[in-house]
Amino acid sequence: MVEKAVGRNAVEQKTISKARGRWKLFAVLAVCASPLLASYLTYYVLKPSARNNYGTLIDPRTVPMPAMATRTLAGDPVTLESLSGKWIMLKAGGSDCQQACQDQLFTMRQLRTMQGRERERIERVWLITDEQPLETVLLRVNDGTRMLRAPKDTVYRWLPVEEGGNAQEHIYIIDPRGNLMMRFPKNPDPAKMKKDIGKLLKASAIG
Repeated sequence: MVEKAVGRNAVEQKTISKARGRWKLFAVLAVCASPLLASYLTYYVLKPSARNNYGTLIDPRTVPMPAMATRTLAGDPVTLESLSGKWIMLKAGGSDCQQACQDQLFTMRQLRTMQGRERERIERVWLITDEQPLETVLLRVNDGTRMLRAPKDTVYRWLPVEEGGNAQEHIYIIDPRGNLMMRFPKNPDPAKMKKDIGKLLKASAIG
C-alpha cells in the first residue's frame, strides 16, 4: 500500500510539474507576443481611444496602396512596398517645388531628426508626379529623402483629402505594414506632428 501511495504521489508530482512547465511556456509566449498584440489593438481595433491626435486618422481599408510604376530619379524601378518595415512620412507633388513644398520637405527632415534614436525607424518619401528635372540645390538640401517618380493620376486617386483639398498640401504617414493611416493638416504645427509621431513609435512594436 505504501508503494502504491508513493507511486501515486510521484505521478501526481510529475503531472503538476508538467502543468507548471506548460504555464511557464504560455507565460513566456504571452510576454513575447504582447508588444505585437498591443500595437495591433492600438492601430486596428482601438485606434486612438483618447482621440487627442493632431493628424487625421485614415482607415487603411478604404485606401489600400495601389500598384504604382514608381522609379528612382535614375530611372530604376522601386516600390513603396520595398520600404515595408519602416514608418514613412510621405508627400506628393510636382518637381516645381515652391516654398510650400520646400517647407514640407524641411518639416519632414526636422521631424525625423527630432525623434532621436527612433529616427532610424522613419523614412521620408517624396512622390514626384511629373518627369521634369529637379534643381541641384533641392537635391542637396534634401539628401536622405527618397525621391520617386510616380504616376500623377494614381497618386492623387490614392491619397485622401477633405472636400476641396489637395494632396500636395499634406504630409501623410504610412505604417510599417504599408497602411496609409494618417494625414496632417495644411501648414501643420511641427510640435504637434512630433507628438503624434512620437506616440506612434512608442506604442508600436513594429517598424
